[in-house]
Amino acid sequence: MGVPSFVRMSEPKGKAKRTSEVVPGIHHWTLSDDRIGGARSDAYAVVDVDGAVVLIDPLPIDEAALRALGNVSAIILTAGNHQRSAWRLRKAFKVPVWAPEGALTLEEQPDFFYVSGDTLPAGLISFHTPGPTEAMYTLWMQQHPRGVAFLSDLLTHEPGETPEFVPSEYQDEPLRTRHSVQRILDHLPVETLCFSHGEPIVRDGASALRRALEEDMESPAAPAP
Repeated sequence: MGVPSFVRMSEPKGKAKRTSEVVPGIHHWTLSDDRIGGARSDAYAVVDVDGAVVLIDPLPIDEAALRALGNVSAIILTAGNHQRSAWRLRKAFKVPVWAPEGALTLEEQPDFFYVSGDTLPAGLISFHTPGPTEAMYTLWMQQHPRGVAFLSDLLTHEPGETPEFVPSEYQDEPLRTRHSVQRILDHLPVETLCFSHGEPIVRDGASALRRALEEDMESPAAPAP
């Protein structure tokens, strides 16, 4: 199986200045990403009940904006192609990086690897959602009264629109990506969706995932038996 070209890249050149709150305890920042033609990329910070801050797929940002959230304690990658600013921020904050077992093209060695079903910092649960790559994970957390899912590269989301699947040319197995989204619906109660490329959806995330499947215009056919 070939490796999609989009996994071979690390940190964008831009830098965000501030974060915004998606829902209580979850903060977000975004960049125009020069590595993908100026398209939007997004990153997140989860503030745990004890005040510890966990970064998810972090993009470049003014470090003071992160310090204002609390004590940065860990960095989690949802896939190897989302290493982004992880290694620089690991040095800056002296914190461990968690990455999926089998993640490709990592520029440095993570401190920990995880597999499906592991409980990660801030109580995030890893849920295997392959398709764009094999080692790609959705991170899920139950944050009363809502379930929150961090979706990696399964879907993109333009404000006010139905989420769309990443184009098939950038995926190893596009049909498997659709199956991964269906498995999220089948197994994870989700209210809030946090996209790696797109505007978060705060409410009724499950309905948005169902619409994405129903309105999918590029759904590949299943392979012949």
